[in-house]
Amino acid sequence: MVRIAVLDSDRCKPKRCDRVCYKFCPKVRSKIEAIFFEEGRPRVVEALCVGCGICVKKCPFGALSIVNLPDELESKGSHRFGPNMFKLFNLPVPSKGTVLGLLGQNGVGKSTAIKILSGEIKPNLGDFDSPPGWTEIIRHFRGSTLQDYFLRLSQSDLKVAYKPQYVDKIPQIISGRVCDILEKLDEANRLERYVMQLQLDPVWKRPLEALSGGELQRVAVAATLCKDADVFLFDEPSSYLDVRQRLEVARAIRSLTEENKTVIVTEHDLAIIDYLSDQICILYGEPGVYGIISNVHGVRAGINIYLEGFIQDENIRFRKEPIIFHVKPPKQSWDRGETVLSWERLRKSYEGFTLEAEAGEVKKGEVIGILGPNGIGKTTFVKLLAGIEKADNETEISSYELRVSYKPQYLSRIYNGIVEQLLRNVSGDELETSLFHSEILTPLHIEKLLDRDVSKLSGGELQRVAIAICLSRKAELYLLDEPSAYLDVEERFSMTKTIRRVIENKNATAFVVEHDVVAQDFVADRLMVFNGKPGIRGFANPPTSLREGMNVFLKEMKVTFRRDPTTKRPRVNKEGSKTDRYQREQGEYYYAAEKQD
Repeated sequence: MVRIAVLDSDRCKPKRCDRVCYKFCPKVRSKIEAIFFEEGRPRVVEALCVGCGICVKKCPFGALSIVNLPDELESKGSHRFGPNMFKLFNLPVPSKGTVLGLLGQNGVGKSTAIKILSGEIKPNLGDFDSPPGWTEIIRHFRGSTLQDYFLRLSQSDLKVAYKPQYVDKIPQIISGRVCDILEKLDEANRLERYVMQLQLDPVWKRPLEALSGGELQRVAVAATLCKDADVFLFDEPSSYLDVRQRLEVARAIRSLTEENKTVIVTEHDLAIIDYLSDQICILYGEPGVYGIISNVHGVRAGINIYLEGFIQDENIRFRKEPIIFHVKPPKQSWDRGETVLSWERLRKSYEGFTLEAEAGEVKKGEVIGILGPNGIGKTTFVKLLAGIEKADNETEISSYELRVSYKPQYLSRIYNGIVEQLLRNVSGDELETSLFHSEILTPLHIEKLLDRDVSKLSGGELQRVAIAICLSRKAELYLLDEPSAYLDVEERFSMTKTIRRVIENKNATAFVVEHDVVAQDFVADRLMVFNGKPGIRGFANPPTSLREGMNVFLKEMKVTFRRDPTTKRPRVNKEGSKTDRYQREQGEYYYAAEKQD
């Protein structure tokens, strides 16, 4: 039995718990030092630990995790960061001329695997005390593609281009104008092509520090694509991007296969990773504790396996319930019912940009999804509904008479305190109720964050807390701007279910701005589609049905979706394919079921 003990040093507070993990350990009480303290922190000796879990249950801060894994994994350890720290098993197997997608939760090793393949982290095969040399590493992977990969990497005979996950940190490392940086990095003479494809002309002469998140992402992708490398690694290349930009980035990355390059991508947008990849590796485990990388599967089968939560060839179930899609949009009719919010034609102008919105209304209990490109006025419209901004034509918006709860697009960590206190300030005594835990804290995985300092939360953790705060407020109107940002696939589906459940139980109304088309399909009853010219003018169409909204939006995006016959999940059609042409002729860009053979 492989036993892994992990200590969350941020949660561990030995001075406040009287060292209960040590005092109640059966082995320690038998005079066997299965737990000892080193520099004021407990360390679990996994070889001596019996896996009883008493220390895990006794720890008042939830700082310890102990898991038992099959013996077969003992020889498959690829990296461990240190004693009582995260451990990764297996590695993705790269292949020339294909795009390999890595799909899994946050915290199970996707970025670690990418960093190992990039050469940034040297795999220690789980032996952090006496890390192996390259000879031993190469011998460990003998018989697989990774043997030759690490041989070439050790001899500096393999050139790797790597786009990191957190592009917002790039200006802290590199400075200068976009044009100067990209021209310097254009080793493969591809720059002119990608400047046009990724729409970099508007930012061409701007300094990096003046770019938005989406602009930084496109520049980072272009910089990686322009390198003369053998292997290209992209860590979450669609973050901050709208749907059109995501598809263009996906097409640009796929073009590398035409040159027989090796490409590996981590991505949380199911539609994009499906469109982008040829093969899939599934990563599963316990976030922050351990991660296991599966065998390689075909892209369709791999994503379906992930949604099912069961890997048949490894006989592993890593999720209790499958993620299920509906085949057609809900047939609920909103013609009858109480109108909770209405607005006349709106106009809002800034210097260089104007938003116009057609008159519309929504009913009690509805979730309205908002789709459109970046810079088209979606956030401006939400702020108009929230009363943060006022329309130029002083049009009455009935939401001004409602209690409004608003989650902004960009989140702030400026709060001096822990998550529990922040939630208590908003929800009051409801924080202690079982209903609050079952409706909000548990599905959003907030319970383990309650004693964490807000300023130290990661992007995904902060997003989940912000969603919980928004839904905790007593309101008739909930406004959520890009709630899926930083969330992994499972967290996105949990988020959509939580929003729908809370809105239904409170009989309230919600507007959700979201770029992930699959997430919108899950959460929305109707859609508002925004179009126009980004950064110059935007036009908001009134709420319409899911089918009509998706058709209008995707027609403008020039992309069609079909339905997978097994899971009913949306899949992007290859441009110009028979199915793509047929759906365009029929005018069905999204809700068209795939025929089974």
